[in-house]
Amino acid sequence: MAPKKSSIPKTVADFIVLPLTLPALPGLPESCADAKHYLYIKPHEPSHATARDEQSLFISNVPFDANEDNIRALFTEQLGGLRVANVEFDSSVPAQASSKRWKDVKNNEDGDKRGKKRKRDEEVVAEGVVEDDESRLPNTWPSELRRGGSCAIVVFVDKSSAHGAMKAVKKAAKESKEVRWKGGDGLGGERYKKHHALRYPSKEALQSSINAYLTQFNRAETARNRLRKKQRSVPDAEGFVTVTRGGRAGPARIEDAERKKTELEERRKKNGAKDDFYRFQTREKRKDAENELRRAFEKDRRRVLDLRARRGRLRPEV
Repeated sequence: MAPKKSSIPKTVADFIVLPLTLPALPGLPESCADAKHYLYIKPHEPSHATARDEQSLFISNVPFDANEDNIRALFTEQLGGLRVANVEFDSSVPAQASSKRWKDVKNNEDGDKRGKKRKRDEEVVAEGVVEDDESRLPNTWPSELRRGGSCAIVVFVDKSSAHGAMKAVKKAAKESKEVRWKGGDGLGGERYKKHHALRYPSKEALQSSINAYLTQFNRAETARNRLRKKQRSVPDAEGFVTVTRGGRAGPARIEDAERKKTELEERRKKNGAKDDFYRFQTREKRKDAENELRRAFEKDRRRVLDLRARRGRLRPEV
């Protein structure tokens, strides 16, 4: 009697199990021609809810060559034809450096459209030079790979698209529909050949990266110089003017200094600040008290000597 073939479960916990047929790769035996890979899909339900959770699906055990393009093609071509907004992965090999450079703001909080808006000098100086897509050195790997058991969040354009995609996944799993995975480009030996070629970028690519980096550095340095120039002429909250290297550019603004001094006096009166707030004030006050005691002692000693001189030498009684 022939043994029964073990059936693949349709669901595991809250996940829908979706089998994928992997493409055949050169160099593999014929037994791997129809290799299967299993995705575990469910609606995205994080512990901290956000506004877009209802239009997202959570996928576990994504293929190692998964990227946004083939995940998008999976849903648009084989699972309902629904539009995907973006895909977020949890990790990659090698890890892709994140871009933190500021972006142009086109809309303010009120929704009014504006042109390009530059950051303030303080923010530019605090940000410094951060590598972005233009100033970063060229990548040395043709594509990213996923770690085993990695996860992804697929965000659709709206809530109805996410619900429709989940229905299509359930239907494909229930009917055992064959879903083919479109991937495998640039794997195996071809991947390492491209890696070897990318390790030696052209002079034009390197020069473009250097120019973009120096442009951002010059912008941050110009903002830093403007801040230094402003600090030379504007007093701080305590009424002092910051002295920086290179000397002062000009006289301090008298009206600003007077205003800061008035605000400082009002704040001291309001908060009940004492005269001995600083340590050197306490030390000077203690020295004044000691000097006053020493002067009083010397005064008393001279009075005693004067009395002895006028009355003669004192003799003890027998």
